[in-house]
Formats: sequence, structure tokens, C-alpha cells
Amino acid sequence: MKPKLIRITTIPASLGGLLRGQLRYMSDHFEVIGIASATGGANATEIDVLENVGVQQNSRVIPVEMTRKITPWKDLKATWQLYKIFKSEKPYIVHTHTPKAGTLGMMAAFLARVPHRLHTIAGLPLLEAKGAKRVLLDTVEKMTYACATGLYPNSFGLKDILIRSKYTKASKLKVIANGSSNGVDTSLYDPGLFDQKTKNDLKSELGIKSTDFVFIFVGRLVTDKGLNELAKAFKLINSEFENTKLLLVGSPEAELDPLLPETELILKNNKGIISVGSQRNVRPYYAIADMLTFPSYREGFPNVVMEAGSMGLPSIVSDINGCNEIILEGKNGYIVPVKNVDTLYDRMKEAYLLAKKGKSLEMNAIRELIISRYSRSMVWEEILKEYQRLPNKDKNHPDQ
Repeated sequence: MKPKLIRITTIPASLGGLLRGQLRYMSDHFEVIGIASATGGANATEIDVLENVGVQQNSRVIPVEMTRKITPWKDLKATWQLYKIFKSEKPYIVHTHTPKAGTLGMMAAFLARVPHRLHTIAGLPLLEAKGAKRVLLDTVEKMTYACATGLYPNSFGLKDILIRSKYTKASKLKVIANGSSNGVDTSLYDPGLFDQKTKNDLKSELGIKSTDFVFIFVGRLVTDKGLNELAKAFKLINSEFENTKLLLVGSPEAELDPLLPETELILKNNKGIISVGSQRNVRPYYAIADMLTFPSYREGFPNVVMEAGSMGLPSIVSDINGCNEIILEGKNGYIVPVKNVDTLYDRMKEAYLLAKKGKSLEMNAIRELIISRYSRSMVWEEILKEYQRLPNKDKNHPDQ
């Protein structure tokens, strides 16, 4: 009889995307159950999304309504639901991802006396909060970590931040492999899968000329991802070089993290900016780009930078944990200060001028680095090893 493993994310998109394929892999060794919200997401049919994730991940799924905002009564209700599930299912391991799922899942697992309560930390939204909100979020974060038996920051820089901030004791913290929550499928994110005709057709569809230099951003179009700075920097470079384009792949979250009004105007009016919204398959867009621009304020370990690197794209990233662990300054990309428009512009211009001179950064070097350090299969194997190294408590009677 396999021990039970419960994996929890706040929304089903994270369960199916952030952890794509991982639950299926673990199902060879555990009875795996996935938990996420089934309502309240951007999609009106979230229950269908969650059920589809269960099929794709070869795992039973259970819906528990969780919000991404501070909603005390809803949070209390969700914690109670999780507690009842844990008491009924008696899992050997509960492993949570994403902030709200981590808080509610770790508290409920602690109350239910689940033997192994694990939480992966992938970025700290609270780092951008201030005042009373920051105090509240700090308190909640410390409570989450206190309820956990093991904590997995998904980058070495994030681990250092947690130790310096004294959120928890260092002995609870461990980075699995070289970082990342799920690695990247380097066989899927492979530039060799896209021939020139396919790329030319997509460029033609988007109004991109063969002589254009294409910067790409992939992710939520929100302030925390550096979109305000990116829009300003691109406006500057596009005013100098009309054959530059900025390709935006992602959607805004106006309620959670709105952009500045002046940024909205740039995105709307600048003819060099092409926005294609969220895409289920982002690989063709990487394939037609020349440089990833990712000036995020905070990350755990950025999937986007790994994906772009696996596609052979150099990147301009902000000097934050995760990003500065993948990119080597001046070799496979550039590292710029957070919220610094001038340096971001300078590096975008430098990349453009290098390309026009027939030179480029070491694009192959970034793909080789990703394959050797962040391939998905290696990350999965290391997570499984971590599960197998857990103290051998009674798997059939976890309430001891």
C-alpha cells in the first residue's frame, strides 16, 4: 500500500502548470491527491480545470476554495475544510506551493498532526508590502513556517533572504538540486523544433518584419513583474530604433496588481508593442524573439528565464534571487538593478547594437547551462529522493 502524498496550490492553474507532470511522476511511488480551488479564478469553469488537471496528473483531486487575497472568513473556512480532509485521508506528506495554499495547508496539516508538512517557497510577495500590511504578512509567513517540518526555498538567494529576515531557523531550509520547483522540459523547450517557415509565418501574422529586433516578456502584466519600467525603457529605445518590437505574452491582473496609468497608455499607443495575451503554448513566441526582458521585482526561481534559456534566448533580468543564479553577466544575458529604467534601457540598446553588428551573446551557452542544471527529470528525481529521506514514521498511522 503506497503512502499518501497531498500536493496543494491555491488555484488549479498552478497545480497543472507550476507542477506540470510532477504529480504523475510521484504517483509511481505514492497515492497522490491534488488540492486547489475550483471557483473564484479567472475561468468560470475552474472545476473543469481542476478535474482536467487530475486526469493529466494521474491523481485524485479535491476542490477547496482558497482566495489569493486577505479574506479572513474564507481563509478560516478553507483551513477547516483542509483539516477535515487530512483527518479523513491521513496523508504521510502534505506538500504545499503558493503563498495562500502554504499558509492554510501548513496550519491545517499541523492541527491534523500530519507527520511531514512541507512547503516550497517560490518568491515572497510580502517583500513589496509596507506598513501594517507588511507586519501582518510577516506574522502570517512566520506562522506558516512554524507549522511546517521542512521548507524548500526554490533558489539559494531566497534561502539567504529567509535566513537574514529571521523568518525561520536555517535548519528547516533546504534548496533542492540547483533550485526551481519543477525544472524545465528541455526536450520541449528546444529551438530546433521550430523551422524558419513556422517562425516567418508567425512573424508575418504579428506584423513583425525580418529586420526587426524582438524583445519578449512572458508573464503577468503587473507592476511586480517590472512592466512599468519595461514599458518606459522600450518607449525610449523604440524612439531611437523603429525596427525594435516588444512582444508581450501574458494578461494583466488589474485588481491584484495594476499598472500605472502612464504604462497603460504606452502599451495601448506604442506601435512597437505587440500584446498577444496569455498563451497555452509560449514556445513559438520565444522562437521568434531575440532577447527576453524580465525586470521582475521578486521571484522564487523564474520559470520564464529557464524556458527562454532552454530555447536559446539570452535574457535581461533584474538583480534578484533566481534570475541572477541563471544569468551570467555579459555572457548569456545582462543583470540590471531592480526598478532601474535607465540601466534596463542601456542593456536593451547594447543587445540591439550587438545584434546589428552581427555579434550576439552566447545563446548556446544558456541552453547548455539549463540542460545541465535545471532539466525537469533531474529536479523530479531530487524531490523524490528528498521524500524518501524523510524520517520513517508509521505511514499507516500518521496520527501518532
